[in-house]
Amino acid sequence: MGKQLSVCSSQCLLQIRLLFRLKRCFSQHLVLQQQAGRDGGNSTPGQAAVKALPKKWPIAGVKQVILVASGKGGVGKSTTAVNLALGIGAVKRSASVGLLDADVYGPSIPRMMNLSGKQPELTKNNLIKPLQNFGISCMSMGFLVDEKAPIVWRGLMVMSAIQRLVRQVAWGPLDYLIVDMPPGTGDAQLSMSQLIPISGAVIVSTPQDIALLDARKGAEMFKKVDVPVLGIVQNMSVFHCPNCGHQSHIFGHDGATATANDMGLDILGDIPLHISIRESSDNGRPITVSDPSSPQAVAYRQLAQKVLEKLPEYKDPIPPS
Repeated sequence: MGKQLSVCSSQCLLQIRLLFRLKRCFSQHLVLQQQAGRDGGNSTPGQAAVKALPKKWPIAGVKQVILVASGKGGVGKSTTAVNLALGIGAVKRSASVGLLDADVYGPSIPRMMNLSGKQPELTKNNLIKPLQNFGISCMSMGFLVDEKAPIVWRGLMVMSAIQRLVRQVAWGPLDYLIVDMPPGTGDAQLSMSQLIPISGAVIVSTPQDIALLDARKGAEMFKKVDVPVLGIVQNMSVFHCPNCGHQSHIFGHDGATATANDMGLDILGDIPLHISIRESSDNGRPITVSDPSSPQAVAYRQLAQKVLEKLPEYKDPIPPS
């Protein structure tokens, strides 16, 4: 009984501390408004926010950070992020891999990694300890709020939350941290790209023209903030009928390939539309671990291999003296 009370107290303390820290962003918002006023209206609130962001500094103990992003929701970004992290762990078994769910409004990592209902603990240094499953260190706002509760926050609250998930989590030591970004090109993307050094961004899109329009915007946004774009993942590229084996290009044929060629980017992987990918994700056992010999899992491991090949060589920002 005493142990249960201790665990509950620790979890409550964690949530209370996080909420108090997030409240500070309201005072930051007032400062930004005053700064915009002093500039005589020449600076937009967004520009003022950029000026107020801290300088880039690596995450303690993390070597390389890979963003998985999309210009539009519903293209399978989170599923790709989860299987990319697991694929890297399978391809490079000696590597330590982490997974950060930066999609604050719609966190999916807890369910996909079979960690729903679990809450992290604090270290002696008051840092949040990531939860572990399938050999991956995971952190998400979904661990700190009820799965059914909506998160109704303004942009600055989201930026502050992301900063806490980056700086106040005991991530290291990690070779690779995969970040599941929210869709779009808003505050979260700007905050992450300005906050820490990014090794590269992976853009996820279906072959559909409408999705590719937003994927192009996402890639261009990362280029503007000096984040290397590693390439595009063409997700749901083809549907294989489980009964007869017939192939159907439901969302179009090789649309992402044409867009990548036009932008001078590589296609990192072609992921099929298959019921096993959806079922395994919903069940908390991603296809890469639940059926590693399947063609779908092979496609994710090939994606992981290409991403690793595209990453720049890691250089310690603080070399030993």
